[in-house]
Amino acid sequence: MTVIAVIDNGICNLRSVTKALEAAGAAPRVVRTPAEVAASGAVGLVLPGVGALRDCVAALRAAKLDTTVREWIAADRPFLGVCLGMQALFEHSEEGDVTGLGIFPGQVVRFRGPPGLKVPHMGWNTVQFIQPGSPLAAGLAADREAFYFVHSFHCVPADRALVLATSEYGGEFCAAIGRGRCFATQFHPEKSQAKGLQVYRNFAAAAARG
Repeated sequence: MTVIAVIDNGICNLRSVTKALEAAGAAPRVVRTPAEVAASGAVGLVLPGVGALRDCVAALRAAKLDTTVREWIAADRPFLGVCLGMQALFEHSEEGDVTGLGIFPGQVVRFRGPPGLKVPHMGWNTVQFIQPGSPLAAGLAADREAFYFVHSFHCVPADRALVLATSEYGGEFCAAIGRGRCFATQFHPEKSQAKGLQVYRNFAAAAARG
């Protein structure tokens, strides 16, 4: 069974993510330190998160897991960020003027749209996958799958080629990124029923391929 390490940064929906990974046929291992990541034997790493990005990034740095995440992605090992786990990968966020991990150039900005646009963006929304052949999108329709979102801020990558999927809320925004074997979603696959389980199944399959 494919072992996937799931980072516990103290502010994530850990149970939902681990249960979804189990349902997708993987063996999740909760990790809180770099030593636990190394000892887990994991071939994939997941960084989930809910709440405030400042707390997420601070927890990673305090545990020295920021270095682990950077090195894991730099080595092109299978990685999946979820919600704050996606936002943390960028240089800077308007939410609390936070400096992110800086793995990818870009900003995290608050939704700005027409008058009356409700923020946070919460609920189901259609996602369009725009990277042909991405392993994370295997078995999913390119332009009509719905996933569950809860967020007030969204990522704006400096490099458009990083964008794996888009959605619309007061205008187009980045719903997922992908480069090599690094993936991240703004939506919550663990809250997105069958299609979300397919995302976790796809990630576990990508991790199993080594």
